[in-house]
Amino acid sequence: MTAEPRPMPSVFSGLSSKLIATIIGVILLVEVVVFLPSIANFRASWLDDRLRVGVVAARVLDAVPDVMALPRNLTDRLLNSAGADAIVYRREGQSQLIELADAKTPANVVTADMRQRDMLTLIMGAGNTLLGAGDRTLRIVGQGDADQSMVELLMPEGPLKRDLFDYSRDFFIISLIIASLTAVVLYVLFSVLFINPIRRLTENMIGYRQAPENATLIIAPSQRRDEIGIAERELAAMETDLFSMLRQRRHLADLGLAVAKINHDLRNTLTSAQLLSDQVATLDDPKVQRLAPRLVTTLDKAIGFAQSVLDYGRESAALPQPEPVNLKALLDDAAFDAGLAGHPSIAFSNDASADLMLNIDAGQFGRVFLNLLKNAREAMEAAGSKIAAPAVAVNVTSTAEGVTVAVSDNGPGLPPRARDNLFVAFDGSARAGGTGLGLAIARELTEAHGGKLRFVDRPLGARFELSLPASMRIS
Repeated sequence: MTAEPRPMPSVFSGLSSKLIATIIGVILLVEVVVFLPSIANFRASWLDDRLRVGVVAARVLDAVPDVMALPRNLTDRLLNSAGADAIVYRREGQSQLIELADAKTPANVVTADMRQRDMLTLIMGAGNTLLGAGDRTLRIVGQGDADQSMVELLMPEGPLKRDLFDYSRDFFIISLIIASLTAVVLYVLFSVLFINPIRRLTENMIGYRQAPENATLIIAPSQRRDEIGIAERELAAMETDLFSMLRQRRHLADLGLAVAKINHDLRNTLTSAQLLSDQVATLDDPKVQRLAPRLVTTLDKAIGFAQSVLDYGRESAALPQPEPVNLKALLDDAAFDAGLAGHPSIAFSNDASADLMLNIDAGQFGRVFLNLLKNAREAMEAAGSKIAAPAVAVNVTSTAEGVTVAVSDNGPGLPPRARDNLFVAFDGSARAGGTGLGLAIARELTEAHGGKLRFVDRPLGARFELSLPASMRIS
């Protein structure tokens, strides 16, 4: 038992969602890798700025013999410019200190030694600042101007933490914008190059599996020269071969079922022909003129029956070659070939619009309409005088759903046996001696275009409706 084809994946489980999630994830991962050194450098620059102010203060301390004699407003200005509570200058084993008047002894001190400039230390320091408590005191240690000199600053860690948070926030916003724009650009690019072609291949395989007899579902390969283009061309070739194989297998199956009937009918027909020919050969009188036509008719019947069977078995599964076709003109040509146009006793009407154009194979649909119209004419002729005003009509309806072509007559209709096996080769004939191949072929050609052919049961006459999808309508 063949499993039902799986439906197309949803938006959230398809390749598109996985692709954009992967792109955003990779971009954010790259941004994180860039973010860590970035905040480390920002923190180092921020601390270096404070140290430079501390170095300036150290110069002042170095130039004044007595630090205690410095005016309080001057030391407070130096400390405020650095944002520090205290500055310590160490040189040659001596230390000098200036601090705010209301400075308090720090309880929680964290040291930032700017003499260690390796990236790992800077990143760990930045992380410590972001994740640490907000009430800590920061001890900044750096190199002074002179050799063996050192400058230390004591200041609240809060300003650094706020600036670092602001920088991280701005970095995150910019990174998110860049990641979104990059993801959109990459998504559109990948969708055009890969996702849409792959989805087209998937949809085609699912659709063709459901209706392999519909030749319009065979994928039209693009001109791409990469792997996807090769896959499209190989899929088109495979579907074409499958379409041909399925039609040929159907024909062979029909022929296999009909072998017994062909042998029986052909043997009886040829036996009658043989008997008549023997009589003709032995007669030397005017009876020859009477028997000869019967002989010819019988042999013609046998030959026609055998030829139709052979034609059906050898029929190639040619793919439709759609082109713009005027439907009214095509129907008029089919009516002429079927012997309806200008028929002396059967009225024919065609109400198709003169400007209705369809994208179909004119040759194949010409055969479809010819079979339908010829069957209608033969049914009307067989009824003879039983029908007061024999008529065959073609009615065309064009709607948003598609185009429907109805071929109807007011003849005797179809017998029950013919209705039960209407589109079955060798079993669907409504007249004696018929093979039933016309409607079987008409159905195949219609389905190959994505349409449907059906018989509409009604009390009087016969009616066949051929439905085509709206995509075939040009105007």
